[in-house]
Amino acid sequence: MIKQKWRIPATQGLGFKLSKGQVVRVTDVEGEQVADFVAYHANNLDERLDPGVTLDALSTTNVKPGDILYATTYKPMLTIVSDTVGRHDFINAACRSEMYEVLYDKQNHASCYHNLNQAIAEFHIPAPVQHYPFNLFMNTVIHPTGEISVERPLSKAGDYIELRAEMDLIVAVSACPCVESVCNGFVCTPIDVEIL
Repeated sequence: MIKQKWRIPATQGLGFKLSKGQVVRVTDVEGEQVADFVAYHANNLDERLDPGVTLDALSTTNVKPGDILYATTYKPMLTIVSDTVGRHDFINAACRSEMYEVLYDKQNHASCYHNLNQAIAEFHIPAPVQHYPFNLFMNTVIHPTGEISVERPLSKAGDYIELRAEMDLIVAVSACPCVESVCNGFVCTPIDVEIL
């Protein structure tokens, strides 16, 4: 049963509350679209979803149903309930306008950093220096040489991931606005978010 549902337009963001025990489903509507996902403990904003801590606790970059995503304090924050893709990213920071200047020589580009800041501002959360999201559907490959490359997402239209909140959360999601690389298959499309 769906309690709430939103469609995030391409290149935009969304903020919402997720109560302990609730499940959020994030769906790639058309396929090959990355969604940057950040979460804060609703009662302690110093505790936020931490990709580095999660990598340390899980000892893998390939998460699967049953795996826990951890907060900065190593407390369980979210549990993966189901996942039809199996490839996401913990390594890359949120894109920001300065990144587009450096990598693509583009000024004032839309960014996940800006989208996430707008989404959390509604809940009076100050903008961090940078966001380090769980990048849903992002296909980052670490090669044996140590080289890192971002490849086309493996997600197809309708693919999704479901996450159960292990504490009361404030969540923000950005439909990544990068059209300059294969990150989103060179086109930006919407993301659906449902609380189940």
